[in-house]
Amino acid sequence: MNEEPKSIWKKSWTGWSWLRAWLILVVATFFIVLIVTLLIPGGLRNFSDWWPALVFMLVVSVVAAVSVGLLAFIRWVCCWRNFKRFLFGVACLATLIALFYAEEDWRGWHAWNKFKHDWEAKGEHFDFASMVPPPVPDDQNFALTPIAFTSYGSVLTRDGKRIPYEQRDTNFVERIKMEIAHYDNWPTNGTGNWQKSTVCDLSVWQNYYRALAAKTNEFSVPSQPQSPAADVLFALSKYDSVIEELREASRLPGSRFPLNYDSESPSAILLPHLAALKKCSQTLQLRSLAELQNGQPEKALADVKLALQLTDKIHTEPFWISHLVRIAMMNLMLQPVWEGLAEHQWSEEQLVALDVELAKLDFLADYKLSMRSELGCQGSEMDRLRRHPEQMQDLGGMSDGEGGVMNQLLPGKFAARLIPTGWFYQNQFRCARMMVDYYLPLADENQSTFPPALARRGDAAVMAEIKTASPFNVLERLMLPGLGNGVKRFAYAQSSVDLARTAIALERYRLAHGDYPESLDALAPQFIAKLPHDIINGQPLHYRRTDNGQFVLYSVGWNETDDGGEVGFKKDGSVDISTGDWVWRYPQKN
Repeated sequence: MNEEPKSIWKKSWTGWSWLRAWLILVVATFFIVLIVTLLIPGGLRNFSDWWPALVFMLVVSVVAAVSVGLLAFIRWVCCWRNFKRFLFGVACLATLIALFYAEEDWRGWHAWNKFKHDWEAKGEHFDFASMVPPPVPDDQNFALTPIAFTSYGSVLTRDGKRIPYEQRDTNFVERIKMEIAHYDNWPTNGTGNWQKSTVCDLSVWQNYYRALAAKTNEFSVPSQPQSPAADVLFALSKYDSVIEELREASRLPGSRFPLNYDSESPSAILLPHLAALKKCSQTLQLRSLAELQNGQPEKALADVKLALQLTDKIHTEPFWISHLVRIAMMNLMLQPVWEGLAEHQWSEEQLVALDVELAKLDFLADYKLSMRSELGCQGSEMDRLRRHPEQMQDLGGMSDGEGGVMNQLLPGKFAARLIPTGWFYQNQFRCARMMVDYYLPLADENQSTFPPALARRGDAAVMAEIKTASPFNVLERLMLPGLGNGVKRFAYAQSSVDLARTAIALERYRLAHGDYPESLDALAPQFIAKLPHDIINGQPLHYRRTDNGQFVLYSVGWNETDDGGEVGFKKDGSVDISTGDWVWRYPQKN
């Protein structure tokens, strides 16, 4: 009668019944709370008063369910037959996982390497190292001069290494970073805009500097007001020595800023000199405009030439952003060129000198360089992420900043290590395919054109591919959507240079013959070596003389439609280069 007690592992299992009972109790309690809260008079009226208790019951329920499930699994696996089944299942699962990784890794590697091999056979390059500019001897390098060093020396060493934040010299003087206003808060209504045919109003700047002088000593003004141009030149005279030192340094034939081109991540290379050079252009623009209005075109020419030469000092840099900054610098200096032409202030010799400087600008070639650099940057980024997948979150920061959408979509550090390497190859392949199919051919070197239709097809193809998020289009979602707009800016920049050079040739013709020609054909080769064509379609630029003795010169613009020389505008009044024509015209004479 004294039977041995059975092992607890062999007793009948009642855990599921208890679990069922517990869950029924939780559900019943929920409905009771709901009834008490909402239906019984005098009961608690706020359901939130009950949530701590309900959350507690939910947590206990989950813990109970997990515990019961774990005990059930342990009881099941303690049987030798079941244990063998378990081991077999684990082996099958491990095999499937290994096959999945092997297949995905090979598929991605094969797609990328086949694509790369085919295009390298056509002369294309996909490595960033091939885009790095050649070294420049130190004694010929503008970027290593003392004045140029002040554009980056606060954050970079002379060999391009980043200076740790705690080791930076807080007293470092960025002499080259010439500000034209107090904390960049300048009067935008006085700068003028050649695209809108508006002249710079120096009286606005005169009033600004005189009002500022009553508060700070940042800019000096004469005791008694002079002409607006004289007052502006007086305020900017604080930079005279810096500009002369910069002018002397710019005569060096080469320029290669000491950037860390060996960085594992090209997108992390610091480019502090770009902001400083753009500041220089803003100062030289305002100074040259004041010199023109002060009757000093020779000095204005020297400042315009200096600014254009500074633009040339970064033209070999293989970075998309470097060339966008160059475009901004060039556009700033077209304002004094335009105003001098509108007022017939440039002499024949000065016009020839301006044309020589503008002829050096080739934004079609710059577009090719920067686009191929983008290919190399993407390849280097993917190589880095294949080696360090935990850095995927850093890639998200390249696009939309901390907390942005891409940061939310990208995996955490642990999950990133589980990504098959083939997925990185797939990202690289799909991104490079889009660029060589749509964006690289945009700058047609044979026809010297930027066809907008191909850019629109590229944008549409990118948007179609990234419409649905997948592991294969992360790089596309981060890097490609902004390229179409960048292409437009390169095209507009080259068109602006072509319009300016043609306008210079027209002014040279007027000086020689007393009036503008009936057609542009009369300009070449005497006043311009080769007449530029419309960068959009390869057709002749549109030109017509006006009744007031002036002319209208224009390209059909990004919409590829002849709008009769009308500029497109946005709702805020700024120029919209996506609509209307790209126009060069002068203000109406009173």
